[in-house]
Amino acid sequence: MLTEAIESSISGYCGFCGQTHYLAQGRAGAYCLELMKALEENGRIDIHAPAREADPRLSLDYLQGDARGQMFGVLECLDSHGQPVILKAFSGQYNGVWRVAGWAPPLFDTEAFQALVGDVDRQIKALGSLIDGLPDGMERRELTRRRKNLSQNLMKDIHALYRVHNFRSEVRPLFDFFANGIPTGAGDCCAPKLLNAAAQQKLAPKGLAEIFWGRTNRSGTRRQGIFYTACPEKCQPILGFMLCGIER
Repeated sequence: MLTEAIESSISGYCGFCGQTHYLAQGRAGAYCLELMKALEENGRIDIHAPAREADPRLSLDYLQGDARGQMFGVLECLDSHGQPVILKAFSGQYNGVWRVAGWAPPLFDTEAFQALVGDVDRQIKALGSLIDGLPDGMERRELTRRRKNLSQNLMKDIHALYRVHNFRSEVRPLFDFFANGIPTGAGDCCAPKLLNAAAQQKLAPKGLAEIFWGRTNRSGTRRQGIFYTACPEKCQPILGFMLCGIER
């Protein structure tokens, strides 16, 4: 059952201009509910593809399984001619897929990501297999240390791919926003994806809404059909910069 949209807003302090910027939900809440209805009717998120070309990984059934739901978002915008443009996004990956036609892309080049991750991921898995077959001892501890270092260095390299845009045509790396380490998933939520896409397309945002859809998460903090504001740990540090220039 769909819920009614509740008025809310996102905001953030921009340390580069010294101001706090805001964006209300506006009509994006209603657009978000329409989107979820369309997804339910189609049973998949690749709704722009013909049914015969549907990717089975993008079935809506995924949200009711072990994934335990996902956040979806809509950004209402105007183009340079004052015509409405509606952007949509899902948080993180959808069943292992980063890019889906018609949805806002991640904040990094996915081809560069795949090239970076492929070889290192194979090394990490190979070390894991070796570790599993060893008894506790010096060799096992050394291989565990090597695997941990590979994983940590890989995450640093992945984070280096992210490019954060704002509405002043400014671009900064993700490292600029987190003094004490970048949290897992930072920059991958719906709001950053939507704002990044709008900034790159020179659109003027008018409203943003994010809704959870699917099986209730394990902690019980996310339930289907409920609107949520941007998360404080992963999104809040970058939203102020991303919203900078939105008042123009």
